[in-house]
Amino acid sequence: MPTRFEEPFYTCTSRAWHLEMRDSYEGTAEDDPDFHAWRAAGCPDLELDWVRTYLKDWTDVTRAMVGRGVDVRRARIVSEPVTEYIRWEHQLTPVNLDGGEKVRWLSRAECSDLFLPGNDFWVFDDTVIRFGYFKGNGGYLRDDYRREASLIGSVADAFLKVWERAVDHEDYKLR
Repeated sequence: MPTRFEEPFYTCTSRAWHLEMRDSYEGTAEDDPDFHAWRAAGCPDLELDWVRTYLKDWTDVTRAMVGRGVDVRRARIVSEPVTEYIRWEHQLTPVNLDGGEKVRWLSRAECSDLFLPGNDFWVFDDTVIRFGYFKGNGGYLRDDYRREASLIGSVADAFLKVWERAVDHEDYKLR
């Protein structure tokens, strides 16, 4: 049975859009020895087979969503030059794509004229937004689920504005 966090991934029917706006989620990786080993080794290129194993649980979820017709998108707004954590995410992203996600990147310098929510979010269909709250170091605090139709519309609109301006993963070059 899915947890409250997982439930929207199993119940959405048309879209699951995610906007990430932090330059580090390093605090969420405090207990991730793989991230720390990668950083200690000087941020080398990751082996694709290793990444597939590392992200298997997530890509199983996204494949199931895409299989039932859900449009799964992730947009990342990043500062440039990028942080080590964004380099880590960039190296993991090809497996997100293999799992059916569409991923785009946007330089923070190119979105100053966009009006965006203050927190990362997932928007599921036209039914729920899950805002993610994080500590300054990127550590996870909690989620806030909202169901107001006008808020869902505004957040989905903000996501689409980022999406239109962002660059597909395959074309985004780390700076």
